[in-house]
Amino acid sequence: MANDIISPENLVYKKPTLMNDTTMHYCPGCSHGVVHKLVAEVIEEMGMTNKAIGVCPVGCAVFAYRYLDIDWQEAPHGRAPAVATGIKRVWPDRLVFTYQGDGDLACIGTAETIHALNRGENIPIIFINNAIYGMTGGQMAPTTLMGQKTATCPYGREPELHGYNLNITELASHLKGTCYVTRQSVDTVASINKAKRAIRKAFEASMQGKGSSLIEIVATCNSGWKLSPVKANEWMRENMFPEYEKGDLKDTTNL
Repeated sequence: MANDIISPENLVYKKPTLMNDTTMHYCPGCSHGVVHKLVAEVIEEMGMTNKAIGVCPVGCAVFAYRYLDIDWQEAPHGRAPAVATGIKRVWPDRLVFTYQGDGDLACIGTAETIHALNRGENIPIIFINNAIYGMTGGQMAPTTLMGQKTATCPYGREPELHGYNLNITELASHLKGTCYVTRQSVDTVASINKAKRAIRKAFEASMQGKGSSLIEIVATCNSGWKLSPVKANEWMRENMFPEYEKGDLKDTTNL
């Protein structure tokens, strides 16, 4: 009976061929696995399997190369946009993208991120924002919300002590080099479909030489937040979506 239930024709989830059978290390409920699947699907559908190069720095996504069978380049912490810039300039016919977390992109790599976007490098940057340093123990990140408790601000983030949370996607939307800046999530089927369309648009824009793109995915870190996967999604909707409003912030891809 069990074998009948899990037979291929009864499976709702279809794994992209670019995703191998390596068991993921992500915590249950983590958003990374869903985004990985979307990236794999988009690359396959675009026919870019043999021309895609992903760049990952330090963070929870550092092992992305273990799960998606495309070419990958590891980068020092925060330096993925700089590494991707070099690769894309050498191989302009390749689909070169970065995959980064908020601590990496919006803190250690702020300069690399801002300047690559402002130069209009033809690279899409996928930005996973879970408002915390998930890999190293749940410390405060630049995106940590006001009043949010973390390992390094156990009484909640205070503007007088820690400064305000950094809204990097809004900043990116005002840079002249960006052609597409959007903020999405993967907490519902509808949201997943919108996120996939956003990734596809950014990837196509990069191959058409239209400039740089930033795709922020508002995500959960139930381990760092010390919540169950269900409660983490609820907390994200109640607290993160009002601050990090979803939708396209800039789109000049059709101009």
